[in-house]
Amino acid sequence: MPAESQVVIVGGGPAGLAVALELHRQGYEALVVDRGQPPIDKACGEGLMPDGVQALGRLGVKLEQGQFAPLKGIRYIEGGVRAEALFPGAPGAGIRRTVLHQAMVDRASEVGLQTRWGVTVRGLDKEGVDTDQGRLRASWVVGADGLHSRVRRWAGLTGRKARFRRYGVRRHYALEPWTDLVEVYWADRCEAYVTPISRREVGVAFLWGDQKGDFETLLTRFPRLERRLKGASTTSGDRGSALLEQHTRAVHRGRVALVGDAAGYRDAITGEGLSMAFHQARVLSAAIGKGELASYGRAARELSAVPFLLIRFLLEVERRPRLRRRLISALANEPSLFARLLAIHTRDAPPRSIGPGGILQLARGLLSSTPSTISG
Repeated sequence: MPAESQVVIVGGGPAGLAVALELHRQGYEALVVDRGQPPIDKACGEGLMPDGVQALGRLGVKLEQGQFAPLKGIRYIEGGVRAEALFPGAPGAGIRRTVLHQAMVDRASEVGLQTRWGVTVRGLDKEGVDTDQGRLRASWVVGADGLHSRVRRWAGLTGRKARFRRYGVRRHYALEPWTDLVEVYWADRCEAYVTPISRREVGVAFLWGDQKGDFETLLTRFPRLERRLKGASTTSGDRGSALLEQHTRAVHRGRVALVGDAAGYRDAITGEGLSMAFHQARVLSAAIGKGELASYGRAARELSAVPFLLIRFLLEVERRPRLRRRLISALANEPSLFARLLAIHTRDAPPRSIGPGGILQLARGLLSSTPSTISG
């Protein structure tokens, strides 16, 4: 193992590999260190927003046909009410986390990135990081080690406690997708996310916040989905995660920077965690190229401002059944409004594009007591 690199990246998941690939494009050396072995799995909804797919293309990561399912938009369902909107440009992608990770590992190998799997980082020191295989010196250290980041803690960047206590669990089914949209089923204090991930497989994930539970019990909250899945064989075991909300004091300190979930996380309710990580990787690599991290801090705040606001809004809605039903009904009654909001979410349009008229439409829908019921 080399004793010194320009950048040591702790965590070899998609976020860490994206940083390394971005740095490689600029001609910088980076060493990726992870205690796991690829492909590394994780509990997630496995839907990539269109801008995330575009970021992978920029990095030269190839997603082969048959390994993923194109995603054309999002559908919200609660009872008989259904609202949907299409992405304004190119589609997103539903893809198994292990398939995505292996594709990124293959790209790292193709361009000659230094990766060290099965190496445990024990802490930070003045010259780099300490591992179970010795010290690694580096000019910069990047923490890409996930939701419960140790680098974040070692650097003194852990923020305040979470406001919402949320859990997640994921399972896969051998089932031909019945739609090319991500379906989000809503119930009190719980959502189910159905993502096509290949021609013959779907992923189902639950997010909830009232108390601990198991997959089968949560599924009973969604009778329509339960009927869809009845009799289908599973292709994976359940994989879960807890304490999703994580706050940071900042995303950098000294020569240490955080990226991806390590840089702060609110919730998976908007499904853009990977896209956010890829955007952060791009601006972080540019900052390292300039020899400073202040610009990364500013850019990271700008990148997260609208998504974090949207997450906060949706979590408030999730906890208020009447408001939630009115929101979904409003989006069903005003599909053009839903489309504009989705375009902002995918960064295809600026937040100001919603305009006063859009805000008025949304407010009128939230105040309305008449739901728009759509059968099927």
